[in-house]
Amino acid sequence: MWKTALQPRWIAGLVFAIAVSGVFVLLSQWQFGRSTQPEVPVNPATEQVQALTKTLQPGDFFRGSVADQMVEASGTYDPAKQVLVAGRLKDGKTGYWVVTAFAVTDAPVLKGAAASPKTYIPVARGWIADPADASAPPSGVIRLTGRLLPSEAPVPNAAPEPGHASAVSVAELINAWNVSSYPAFVSATAEKSGTADVGAAAGSGLEPLSIPAQPPAEKVNWLNLFYSVEWIVFAGFALFIWWRLVKDDYRRSLEDAEDHDAGGHSHDGPEPTQPNEIQQKVQP
Repeated sequence: MWKTALQPRWIAGLVFAIAVSGVFVLLSQWQFGRSTQPEVPVNPATEQVQALTKTLQPGDFFRGSVADQMVEASGTYDPAKQVLVAGRLKDGKTGYWVVTAFAVTDAPVLKGAAASPKTYIPVARGWIADPADASAPPSGVIRLTGRLLPSEAPVPNAAPEPGHASAVSVAELINAWNVSSYPAFVSATAEKSGTADVGAAAGSGLEPLSIPAQPPAEKVNWLNLFYSVEWIVFAGFALFIWWRLVKDDYRRSLEDAEDHDAGGHSHDGPEPTQPNEIQQKVQP
């Protein structure tokens, strides 16, 4: 069979089958890539700054539709309510987030025995490498702009020392601060006192966080995944068809050889002369 497969036309056929299979493999990779792409891109509306008091209410459930929304609010920082959250990376270095309680002006006041006169929201003001670099928050009325993020889960079995927190967890912080709070926190991008910039980028000793909007979680598109597998099958089928054609050609060559051998013994040489023809020739 190898003699048949090594014939020029079947070598050319193999090259063609490999080329077709390669195209099918590339199509499979393309379909597989599409099967894991996010179905919805990052919503550009999240970059349009909205009022915090109109975006989220204290005591409400944090909706996924407001996650990553850029918000603004006026209020004051409480320097007595500030913690450091360890284990935060920036530019490949591990450090701390400085998180401070921000009393939101005109925020609804919650009712209840444990409710505080003001409603706060934790604000991640910036990043530091050394806890000694943590500076006090700016005083006076601050115009805050930042990204609204969901509360983190507290680290289990962790007992942070005073002035520290295991995560930016609203549940953990309100217990430490004894305040009413929004069910989220803000990553500050700008802090202004009047017209003056008093944020991390203004030389306060903190480095800006610069947290971008997060894309939606990837979902598997099963139809594209099925097409990906289908193209792989087609690639294998192209090579199978070449092998099958070579095999059929080989079998035909064997059958032709057998027919040639069988026919050669019965038809070689002149036709034998019949007896009656001989008698007619010898009669005078």
